[in-house]
Amino acid sequence: MGPRLYPFLLGLLRPALPLILGLSIGCSLSLLRVSWIQEEENPCMDSLIGIHGLQHGQQDAPIHDLKPRIIPYSRKPHAPHKKVLRTRYIQSELGFRERLSVVVLSSRSTLNSLAVAVNRTLSPHVSRLVFFTGARGPKIPSGMEVVSHGDERPVWVIYHTLRYIEMHLLNTYDWFYVSQDDTFTNGFHLQEFVSHLSPGPVVYIGQPMEFIGGQEGWRYCHGASGYLLSRALLLSLGPHLDFCRSDILSSRPDEWLGRCLQDTLGIACVAEFQGLRFVSYDLPRNTDVENIDETLLGPALSVHLVKDGMVMYKLQRKLSQIRLHRTYSRIQRLQSEIRNLSSFTPDGDSGLLWPIGVNPPFSPTSRFDLLTWEYFTEMHTFSCPDGAPKCPLQGVWLLDVQQVLEEAVNQLNQRYHPWLQFRKRRLLNGYRRFDPTRGMEYMLDLLLEATTEKGHAGLITKRLSLLRPLGLVEILPMPYVTEATRVQLVLPLMPSDTGHVAGFLDAFATNLLDPQENVALTVLLVYDMGSSGQEKDVYEEVRAMLMELEKRYTFLRLELSSVRTELPSQVRLMEVVSKKHSMDTLFFLMSVWSEVTTEALNRCRMNAIGAWQVFSPVHYQEYSPDISRHGFSIPQYAEFLRDGHFDRLSSSEFCFYNSDFMRARSRMAAVVQEEEDEDNGDIELLELFLRHSELHVFRALEPALVQRFSLKKCNTHLSGEGYHRCVLSNLEALGSRVHLAMALFEQDQTNST
Repeated sequence: MGPRLYPFLLGLLRPALPLILGLSIGCSLSLLRVSWIQEEENPCMDSLIGIHGLQHGQQDAPIHDLKPRIIPYSRKPHAPHKKVLRTRYIQSELGFRERLSVVVLSSRSTLNSLAVAVNRTLSPHVSRLVFFTGARGPKIPSGMEVVSHGDERPVWVIYHTLRYIEMHLLNTYDWFYVSQDDTFTNGFHLQEFVSHLSPGPVVYIGQPMEFIGGQEGWRYCHGASGYLLSRALLLSLGPHLDFCRSDILSSRPDEWLGRCLQDTLGIACVAEFQGLRFVSYDLPRNTDVENIDETLLGPALSVHLVKDGMVMYKLQRKLSQIRLHRTYSRIQRLQSEIRNLSSFTPDGDSGLLWPIGVNPPFSPTSRFDLLTWEYFTEMHTFSCPDGAPKCPLQGVWLLDVQQVLEEAVNQLNQRYHPWLQFRKRRLLNGYRRFDPTRGMEYMLDLLLEATTEKGHAGLITKRLSLLRPLGLVEILPMPYVTEATRVQLVLPLMPSDTGHVAGFLDAFATNLLDPQENVALTVLLVYDMGSSGQEKDVYEEVRAMLMELEKRYTFLRLELSSVRTELPSQVRLMEVVSKKHSMDTLFFLMSVWSEVTTEALNRCRMNAIGAWQVFSPVHYQEYSPDISRHGFSIPQYAEFLRDGHFDRLSSSEFCFYNSDFMRARSRMAAVVQEEEDEDNGDIELLELFLRHSELHVFRALEPALVQRFSLKKCNTHLSGEGYHRCVLSNLEALGSRVHLAMALFEQDQTNST
């Protein structure tokens, strides 16, 4: 049996022989490799020992310290999950700080005079400007951040100011500039000065002054000249402030701070740091600001003592003129360099564009990108926002034309002086267009009266080209908006709208409920006076569809309300709905023909800001299928964007907060004294927020908000302008000019046969 069993076992093991052989060879090689590694010396160990200064007997300690330690993630099974809070900006999460904060020491008597002048001249140049006083008056100037400590002693004011900086500002800013309200600070120079300083060192920069009876080398910074404190310095000074308050006696706050820094940290005031010098100018009494030498006032970071707010405004004007002249000189120098270097380019001097140094004109890629010229005269423009052929120039547009005409004549006089002197008679033709890469371009045909040196005068026609370049682009501050806010959709229904409810609810469920968006729905059933005697409810089918929707989506918050009125305006309907919701509710007023998507919902959340802005999206309106499609099947959502237009005349959708609506409604009631006798609730929401609120009314095209074609019923009780817009909206929804022309052509062909 034995010899016969061996071939049988060999036949069973033959398929597994390669696997067994491979495992045995691999294990053997791995064991040999381990023995070789244990016998070799580590060539990197000698360099590691040399770097850290270790002895050969201490090699084991750093090797064990370098081993990674894996911390497994463990979570208790029944513990509540904590949501990780992330900051809105990466700058806050990484701990980046702003560069500069300005602190101004004021008093009760000068808070409404000198402090206001400091705020107006310095606040445009710094990100944070805080005023500190011992006691303040009953009225605080508007637009100023004022902190009152309750103690008018100067030393206690500076002590409480440093404590406030330590508690509220130290984690946000790197440098702190401290001055008085009788000190004028050059905001341009201050920003340039601080931008070249590194925030790391412990430093105290200002105009050094000697202590009375102090030791040699001790210096404090003059408070009237202003001084800079680094964040590292204030971090080191914080634990010693209480000691300085109790042990150092001084009547001057700047001397008290300097002695405190010298006694506790051994730091004296310096006037120069990292190659930059702190320069202050002592303004003599009764000095004419216009006659001050530019070499003295230009490099000064601060000017003291200024006892009159009007002098601060004159100093600001003088320094702005100095900076403007330097900028013009620099522009001319750069233009000369560009002109000289142009000869070495392939195009030579012919490649220079006018004006030198400004971006070249915009080059359109197709006929749809062409920039059109607008024709204007001295009093009228022929390109009006409402489509009118002619409208008068008003406001900033009139001022813009006047400034351009004045600048054109001034440039001619500067170029031809002293041979000719020009005087404008009138503007013959004016053209302008806005180039997004350059600015506003002008082309003027002027009738001028030219006078020679000998007094001979004559009329001349001159064509001039001017350019108003784009200025500095700034980011407008906007309040913080939470993107996950619940949106309360409000759907008013008229008896004639019952046939469209099924389509709206299907799109609502598909676009918003299936993805489980954070929305709620309020359906407002509007009954007219004529339906009061009917036995059958006109909204019976609508109620059944809403009940079915509520059963299908159990998480949906569905509210059903009814109202009976002959004037179903937006304001009157929202009065009924707003009383049933809290003040922080975000409403999105809809129409039954609208299809809302997630993108439109998110833009509603972002663009409607409480106590700041309301949002009126301009929906995309489908043209009449009978005219645009000529009897073909109605296209789907993704297709019929080709056959429609943005209906700027309609404001059927609106996004706003309940608090803003209630506040605007209260203002309208206060304006109209006899509201019970007059119909003042028949205006639209757009008119309400424009007339009776100070909110920003933001209207923008919304391609994610689409309306199917329908002829709306225009309310005759609306204002004349509102009714006119409704009628025009219905007419424009019929079709484009091409569609209407084709329909008329086919009708003429049918009638002719």
